[in-house]
Amino acid sequence: MNKLHTLAIATTLSVFSIGAQAADNFAGLTWGKSTVNIDRSSTLKQNMPGANRFDDTIKNSGTWGIRAGQMTDEARYYATYENVSDDYGSSLKLRQQNLIGSYDLFLPVGDTTRLFGGASAGLTKLENESSGYRRDSDIGYLVGLQAGVLQDVGHNTSIEAGYRYLRSNAGTEVAERGVGKVGSIDLHSTKQAYLGVNYKF
Repeated sequence: MNKLHTLAIATTLSVFSIGAQAADNFAGLTWGKSTVNIDRSSTLKQNMPGANRFDDTIKNSGTWGIRAGQMTDEARYYATYENVSDDYGSSLKLRQQNLIGSYDLFLPVGDTTRLFGGASAGLTKLENESSGYRRDSDIGYLVGLQAGVLQDVGHNTSIEAGYRYLRSNAGTEVAERGVGKVGSIDLHSTKQAYLGVNYKF
């Protein structure tokens, strides 16, 4: 796990070093709604009739994030940490944490408004925290795309609305306490709509 974290940080730093000329540093916060698509093993489908409910754990669930990077008039480079956790009833619960490096290109549509679109890559950690089951976690890759609109509201402040789609390969075992493994789940994809605020300094 430590090697994966080191690789993600190194990748993010190398992204920041590209095209850094005439760039402003910025930091920001995001808040949005995430929905995951979970793949279930054939064993889990046989041993756990309600396994399809894992798709309903993180479904339109509140997701917060913090970000920092560099921005020019044409593009931006930034790293984001995101966290989302939710459950289905009182039994099934999942948590997803993302460490993402992103690059966006801007398309001006006015003096203070820009459309953006770009790509992201990084790591995601999936944790199974379901009641009655052993806790398990896994770290996998994620890749995806994002697009949205950025609106300047002052000399150093901007707000944005965006949509992101991420693919991943993180997965965890599902093992009942006192019984043993009944199958596994894999995080196939995550869809996210979000709002954000950024401050240049």
